[in-house]
Amino acid sequence: MGYAEKRGDYWRGRYKIEHGKYGTVSDEHGRTIRFRTKREAERAANDEEAKVRAGRRRDPAESRTTFGQFVSRWYAAQDLAASTLQNYKRHIEEHLLPTFEHSVIAEITATDVATWEKQERALGYAESSIKTWRATLHLILADAVDEGLRDANPATRRRGRGKRAGRSRNRGPEKAVTNPIGILLLAERAALLSGRDDEFVAVVLKGYTGMRWGELVGLETQYVRSAGLRVEWQLYELDTGEFHRCPPKDDSHRTLDLPAWLFELLSEHIARTQPQPCPCHGLKYVFRGYRPANGAAQRPGPKLADVARRAGVSIGTASTVLNRPESVREMTRAKVEVAAEELGYIRGGGPSGELAAHWRRNSFTTWLFRPAATGWYAKKAPQDARPVPVLADPWPGVPARGRNAAGRADSCWLPIAPRLTPHGLRHTHKTTMVELGIPAKLMDERMGHEDGSIQARYSHVTPDMRQRLVVGLSGLWEAALTVRREMAPGSPVAALDRLLKTRT
Repeated sequence: MGYAEKRGDYWRGRYKIEHGKYGTVSDEHGRTIRFRTKREAERAANDEEAKVRAGRRRDPAESRTTFGQFVSRWYAAQDLAASTLQNYKRHIEEHLLPTFEHSVIAEITATDVATWEKQERALGYAESSIKTWRATLHLILADAVDEGLRDANPATRRRGRGKRAGRSRNRGPEKAVTNPIGILLLAERAALLSGRDDEFVAVVLKGYTGMRWGELVGLETQYVRSAGLRVEWQLYELDTGEFHRCPPKDDSHRTLDLPAWLFELLSEHIARTQPQPCPCHGLKYVFRGYRPANGAAQRPGPKLADVARRAGVSIGTASTVLNRPESVREMTRAKVEVAAEELGYIRGGGPSGELAAHWRRNSFTTWLFRPAATGWYAKKAPQDARPVPVLADPWPGVPARGRNAAGRADSCWLPIAPRLTPHGLRHTHKTTMVELGIPAKLMDERMGHEDGSIQARYSHVTPDMRQRLVVGLSGLWEAALTVRREMAPGSPVAALDRLLKTRT
């Protein structure tokens, strides 16, 4: 029980913290509260002692901890995958700190969170993105509650609050998919854009296995086998530009059944390219980058990653400061600019002649996949979006390059799948399996998903199911090749040309 202690002309409340240790009732600034009566002091002391017993009492010394201060030590306490921690850091630096950095964490209210969310929505961010950032905020504040810095989490969403609308109010467009002939034409165009067969093999492989991007980039030659393609690792691209080798998402290790034609296509590709150990991991990967390496190892001087590290921000934030400084907080912008000046960082620099060890997701999508799917190069400063200029012969047209490419071109490509993304090929593969009538258990295994339902626990994959899948995929591939040969009997892509010639 707490008790009151007479101190001259006032009473103070005293309560037991632990054996032999007592505390004094204080305000949020740590100053002793002076009570006029003994009864008031006893009541306050009993309340504080009850909080101690319930584990909810806050240390007055920490009652003024700001959100920014708490996040700094929150980072150090996390034991997460590098990719997850990187995403958290980006969410916090770019969307939470600008609003909450200097707010006392004990004083953040539900109204403050709702106001922040409304401001993010007014800036035009997608609802799905805002939901993700709020989840990060909720996680941080939940840890603050656990540490006794707050009594409740203001980021918890209360049911029945906010605008009431139909379910379709925040719906995005349905994920775009394509079909087997679409996969084949996309693969051919991607290879024509890169000037080699590698992208043809990669797009076909992704379209007929549903592999995730990181799994495709991280596919090692040792795991390509006639009995099946083993998914054991992925390469995750960090903001620093490094590739982090880690297990596949959710530890979804699996073996993908390959049709004979797909195994043969992969084997020929490996034999032709003779992969060498990459400089970052010392392992042989099936695919490597198609653009020149950035020459980071050859060019002297500091890199953007060094500037980000000196400024204490992510490389994405440092890049934003250099490219869109008006969208970054003044304090952050100043830190990055000072770091760049201190290090003598110089933007730009010519590429080396060596190919990059691995594809960059953004580069692959921007310069290969999207132009192949839409027939247009994306808008990239200082150039606006523009059609891919092609020389009409041989069909389907070889991209014109160099000076006055548009003037020398005969035509441009029509779109194949305007909204399709590389991840859309994963959706395409799942849709294809549904059309083939493949059992859900095998589809989940192939996609790397886990169904924890009772129904899934009592169903099992059989050899007949696997054979039906392989036969079905082979039939779709053969039909796509037939349609493609009717369009033109040959192809500028050597790998595809060999396949078409064998069908005469």
